[in-house]
Amino acid sequence: MAIYLTKESRVLVQGMTGGEGMKHTRRMLAAGTNVVGGVNPRKAGRTVGFDERTVPVYGTVAEGMAATGADVTVVFVPPAFAKAAVLEAADAGIGLAVVITEGVPVHDSVAFTSYARGRGTRIIGPNCPGLITPGQSNAGIVPADIAKPGRIGLVSKSGTLTYQLMHELRDIGFSTCVGIGGDPVVGTSHIDCLGAFQEDPDTELVVLIGEIGGDAEERAAAYIREHVTKPVVGYVAGFTAPEGRTMGHAGAIVSGSAGTARAKREALEAAGVRVGSTPTETARLVLELLDTRQPEGS
Repeated sequence: MAIYLTKESRVLVQGMTGGEGMKHTRRMLAAGTNVVGGVNPRKAGRTVGFDERTVPVYGTVAEGMAATGADVTVVFVPPAFAKAAVLEAADAGIGLAVVITEGVPVHDSVAFTSYARGRGTRIIGPNCPGLITPGQSNAGIVPADIAKPGRIGLVSKSGTLTYQLMHELRDIGFSTCVGIGGDPVVGTSHIDCLGAFQEDPDTELVVLIGEIGGDAEERAAAYIREHVTKPVVGYVAGFTAPEGRTMGHAGAIVSGSAGTARAKREALEAAGVRVGSTPTETARLVLELLDTRQPEGS
């Protein structure tokens, strides 16, 4: 099983004919993703060759959906055009839009996440690596060769830490890994993913990666306390970050004691989450918990 993305997902790529779109479409196809079309109004009607696969280009998301039955779009467009691309996808009624674009203005993110939510389109991102269900489908820029299918669900603000934990736990494998992005406004939260992993019968344990800034991890801790029965292991990046300065992601700003790594760790631990001090320690905690859950005689 998986959350949000499976081998049945049919994927469009908005911006497929650009440099980044071409590169990552080729990687997605190599990972087994069913990329059924690209979207570029200036190149509609053409096809693009990717090794042994030829992918058609449509003028709009609606045209691509009508022709292919696509239910996912991955957005590789410049920041100035991201809002229009997402609004178009939401108007077409697509189920999932994965917005890879970095540098999207916050007011644009507020506008398109709210608009999409009202039309039943889930947004992942912006400024995210996307998501991967190993062995089934990969929508975004997550390297497909660092993990295999398995029992762990992963939700992370940080793309780099997503990759590191996937590598650390590659021998166990993952149901789905979701990089939600670290901007102040994102379409899918830790809580959304926690709820989905809780309902997924093949996810045995969840890894939650947070970072300084905001209160997303504190809210996730409150949700875990009330709604999540599966074990959760956490990691919070930014223990050495100076207060009052933006560090890395646009959302990673700390004011006083609010949003600090220490405050987040304390909230998560109070909810029963085991929190690692480093990514490697976090992986070790995962292995310990999974070992204690092995049935007798296994």
